Amino acid sequence: MAFPMIRGCYRLPSTFSLSRLLLKERVVLKGPGNTRPAPSSLAAATTAVRPYSSDQGEQKKHQKVVVVGIPNPFIWFRTRIYYFLIRTYFDREFSIEEFTEGAKQAFSHVSRLLSRCQFESLEGLVAKDLIGKLEEKCNLLPSNYKKALSAEPDEIMYTTPGDVGIFYDDNGRKFVSILMRFWYLTSARLPDDSMEGTRIFQVGVREGQAETKRLLTAIYEFQREFTKGVPPDWIITRIEHSKLLD
Repeated sequence: MAFPMIRGCYRLPSTFSLSRLLLKERVVLKGPGNTRPAPSSLAAATTAVRPYSSDQGEQKKHQKVVVVGIPNPFIWFRTRIYYFLIRTYFDREFSIEEFTEGAKQAFSHVSRLLSRCQFESLEGLVAKDLIGKLEEKCNLLPSNYKKALSAEPDEIMYTTPGDVGIFYDDNGRKFVSILMRFWYLTSARLPDDSMEGTRIFQVGVREGQAETKRLLTAIYEFQREFTKGVPPDWIITRIEHSKLLD
């Protein structure tokens, strides 16, 4: 089964360090302490948070999250070479921007299936051997942790490509893998002591009201076989949710 908008062994290290995370307008940092953010591959990005309405005029406003990083020029350039190789030797229509958008949709869909323990629905989307492992872990999670696995599309704050892999197996089959990192908000109630390294925010819903949300991270790796005659489908071969699926 193909993910929407995703077309289509040298491992690249992370390209950037996430140096600052700012939430503008009615998003206020509540908990102290520093995070240990995952690497990012963009110098800066701005993404809309779920809109809220004020009591006066019911005019929708949008909150923003800004991610600022300091790029490593050498790694940035090398990553682009890998994208060029994919377009040249595997898929002429490949676009990392289009892939990123499709990966974001796939992440939201699969995370919701995991949250609901709908493991049969993961077939064709997630590698078979990984589904069994996820089922074992998810069945042991309390309900609030399961809820935190789900990432609604409008709660995804930031999406960025990570490592890129191009490799062949002993039979000459060709594969490309792209690791994606996601930052998303959740309103699930999670114990602070077990979620070290995350930040808690007060998100304005209406004037005079605020909802507590926590910023979580997830890593999903997408792999596609480019051997001639094989369906052009991407499949998820790795899933990690910070502090939830350890």
